[in-house]
Amino acid sequence: MDFTDVSLTALRVFRAVAEQGTFTAAAASLGYTQSAVSRQIAALERAAGTELLERRRDGVRLTAAGRVVMRHATVVLDEIDATARELSGLPGQAGTVRLGWFPSAGAVLLPRALAALRRTDPGVRVVSREGSTPALVRALRAGSLDLALLASAPPFRPPDAESPPLVLQTLTERALCLAVPATHPLARGDFVDVADLRGQRWIASTSSGEERLMGVWPGLDERPEIAHTARDWLAKLHLVAAGCGLTTVPAALAATAPPGVRVLPVHGGPQEQRRLLLARLPHRPTEPVTRVAAALRAAALDLDVPVPSSPPR
Repeated sequence: MDFTDVSLTALRVFRAVAEQGTFTAAAASLGYTQSAVSRQIAALERAAGTELLERRRDGVRLTAAGRVVMRHATVVLDEIDATARELSGLPGQAGTVRLGWFPSAGAVLLPRALAALRRTDPGVRVVSREGSTPALVRALRAGSLDLALLASAPPFRPPDAESPPLVLQTLTERALCLAVPATHPLARGDFVDVADLRGQRWIASTSSGEERLMGVWPGLDERPEIAHTARDWLAKLHLVAAGCGLTTVPAALAATAPPGVRVLPVHGGPQEQRRLLLARLPHRPTEPVTRVAAALRAAALDLDVPVPSSPPR
């Protein structure tokens, strides 16, 4: 089969696999069986005359040929979608920016940036979605996101090893904080000593695709007691308010803590820094993408001020 004869379905399946990282996840997102996804990818690779995906134990990665196909497939699929919108009578979406964000960025930064953008650039439409940092990076590579807000922890490595490297800008770098029940003995001061974290009960979760615990103080020199697991930040903070345990939080979430929670810095050890990154592919951004990026940078500057410890409530 000549590559000019490939189907739009095959291109959509290919983009989904590249974005989701596995055949199984792509099948679930599309509502297909895994065997159907495998057949579409096999047909596409036969037409290309080469492998487009590198199969690895932890998922798939685009080959050099796969990156070429993905770049052009994204253009084709976006044009087909735009044609469908125009034919159905919907307004054009030339000013649409697709933005991804990791969970805590959606609590404070994202709403501020979007509110400001509505005032300054009402013609720019932002379509956003939440995801883990690895999933957002794959979506950028697959061309289904224009921008992504990513989380980064020491040693601050690039979010992936693909080529070309993503364009990354650090929006904020802040120390990790601790959310403590207001009735807890640790809440009596203006900070928590790292030595006092031994023997505490924790509210934690695991990051998608990773084994690292989220919510437990990094480098704790004991096996932590996990009292509760929750993926949602608001659920974690309300569990803290109920006296169920402690959890780590980005400093920016201090303002969103519910009554019954104190957000405190931790002293007595290496500072646990966290970066908020704005990422995009290295091609020239469109004007709407540039404006959304500027709004996110401005919102981050507004938030990047020292956060005093929250008073007891």
